[in-house]
Amino acid sequence: MVARGQDIEEAAGSQEADLLPLESLERCSSMSSIKTKRIYEKPATGDGLRILVDRLWPRGVRKEAAALDQWCKEIAPTPELRKWFDHREDRFTEFKTRYLHELKHNPVVPELLQRIGSRNSTLLYAAHDPAINHAVVLASFLEKQKAKK
Repeated sequence: MVARGQDIEEAAGSQEADLLPLESLERCSSMSSIKTKRIYEKPATGDGLRILVDRLWPRGVRKEAAALDQWCKEIAPTPELRKWFDHREDRFTEFKTRYLHELKHNPVVPELLQRIGSRNSTLLYAAHDPAINHAVVLASFLEKQKAKK
């Protein structure tokens, strides 16, 4: 993970039941402390903690312009799952199931939840579709994990 001010290039070297319905997230978005946003959108004061959750650095984004607090590439889907998914809408349901399985066994999840705490946080991603991407699945999963505590 990379904290703001830490060199990004330096760091680069180094089940459905678990999802809240998207409609539920949208209805309670003002109450939710975790939201998603494309990395290509300008940073806003309401973003809170800005966390890039892609495994690969997004094309055309300068690290200064990203205004990241953290790059948590370890939380992204495995390269195999990402390549299989290929952002195809017809594979999204199966992708969610597989990604949730990965998240349940990912040792970075508790660390990320602790870092987020009760702060407003924004999970940043590069995918084109704001509804068919891993950040949406991750945000829902993290909200559900926070609710369990």
